[in-house]
Amino acid sequence: MIAVIETGGKQYKVKEQDTLRIEKIQGEKGEQVTFQNVLLISDEQGKDIKLGTPFVVGAKVDGIIVQTARSKKIDVIKFKSKVRYRRKIGHRQYFTEVRIQKIHAA
Repeated sequence: MIAVIETGGKQYKVKEQDTLRIEKIQGEKGEQVTFQNVLLISDEQGKDIKLGTPFVVGAKVDGIIVQTARSKKIDVIKFKSKVRYRRKIGHRQYFTEVRIQKIHAA
């Protein structure tokens, strides 16, 4: 089974046993999470497709939290020429890594 879920304002194509990094969600390592916002469900060959308007009624995707961490640091640099203006700050985004356990079709 293949599903497209929505979480954190983004859409992800997932299969069972996939591991994906999503925006940080509440929960601890090893905790069960359920995604109710399922946009599409299909079989592996793409023959049997259920498309939601906007979500598939009764469908859900179960997962388990693998870890919650921060990604690599990115540098944000501001510079204006001829006025001696320079700023450098860093940012590390929080993420949650989730392993998909089961996809439940309606």
